[in-house]
Amino acid sequence: MKNLLLTIPLFLGSLVLNAQEIDTLTLSIDSTQIWIDEIEANLNYQHGVIELESGNATISVPEGFGFLDKEQANYVLTDLWGNMEDETILGLLVPENRGVMDDHSWLFTVSFEEMGYVEDEDADDIDYDDLLEELQEDTRVSNEQRAELGYQTVELVGWAASPHYDANAKVLHWAKELRFEGDSINTLNYNLRVLGRKGVFVLNAVASMPELEEVESNIDNVLTSVSFKEGHRYADFLPEVDEVAAWTVGGLVAGKVLAKAGFFAIILKFWKIIAVAVASFGGAIWKKIKGNKEEKDTYTRPENKEIADNKDE
Repeated sequence: MKNLLLTIPLFLGSLVLNAQEIDTLTLSIDSTQIWIDEIEANLNYQHGVIELESGNATISVPEGFGFLDKEQANYVLTDLWGNMEDETILGLLVPENRGVMDDHSWLFTVSFEEMGYVEDEDADDIDYDDLLEELQEDTRVSNEQRAELGYQTVELVGWAASPHYDANAKVLHWAKELRFEGDSINTLNYNLRVLGRKGVFVLNAVASMPELEEVESNIDNVLTSVSFKEGHRYADFLPEVDEVAAWTVGGLVAGKVLAKAGFFAIILKFWKIIAVAVASFGGAIWKKIKGNKEEKDTYTRPENKEIADNKDE
């Protein structure tokens, strides 16, 4: 809410408002905060060791984080943050000191890609500068499809953190800086991959660039949070039986393995809904960025449904 409060004086200074209009604005801000608090209260954060829906691993929720299940994850990413729906996402790791509606929110998405055994012999031979240029061109090509679907175009600015592969732990991580059309703050996508026998766990931090330092400070804890079950680990690979993935470590960084969904579909952005509350003074504030889409209902667990019902009255 800090940026919202700083924005209000500037907003008021640009308008000549009578007392009634100022009272209406104050009520709108108060109502928005109540609405934001209700959303956070209705989210069911889990802790401890959690069985993932993929069935092949558990996640030990790192200290300082809470875990949101698949249904809530899609609600946050799609309805609150304005991303395309992604059924592959199994959950979210959310910093407890942020929440999903905080002005400096960020989180990790968790999903599994059953692509087969990813060979890593090429990891030391990759020219990541050349790969960056290729990714930038792929992003430019994808913008036509993004625009047709009503989403902002995006520019891949560069590496926010250069790709690094740990051959012993079989984990890979890198970060991209993205600039979305019309946004004043660039988006950070920090990508983690945990390699297993039949595929990889995909953990992506979705944030804005000012959160880079905070995200990086949590990388090690998040990387070690996912544990493959016995028989699903990278070392359990059986050459005579198991399928080898079409892409190696370099392919994971390039994102080619997700090409079936289109490159645009794996770019997540953090949309700060609080800014919309100010911009929509006197009107509905529950809308997605593009196309004046219809209002979305807040997510409610069955036992808390009365909260949403009371809000609508």
